[in-house]
Amino acid sequence: MPGVTQDIKWEKDLCFCVAEKMFLVLGFEENPITGSFKVPDEEFDAFCEREGFAPAPYLARYKWVAFDNLNRLQQQEWQQCINKSYNLVRAKLPKKKQQELERIS
Repeated sequence: MPGVTQDIKWEKDLCFCVAEKMFLVLGFEENPITGSFKVPDEEFDAFCEREGFAPAPYLARYKWVAFDNLNRLQQQEWQQCINKSYNLVRAKLPKKKQQELERIS
């Protein structure tokens, strides 16, 4: 994923960003690991109905879901969710920034 950076925010969350825009947040100090990520609009309600998932505090209006345990999904599904989240955030970036990311991929 071109242009991905990591940063600690709020002193306890590991945030993955593209062009300084978050697409995945992990509560790495928590056990089990919790977090949140962006989902497509049409998948938001279905995710929120799944056990261990809920609308993400402060970010639900942007279609982010929170999870209470990283083990709620299998590795392949996590990879799909992370890729979707990255692509959703990247698609909202200015065209110039998207072109820059395309050049480095």
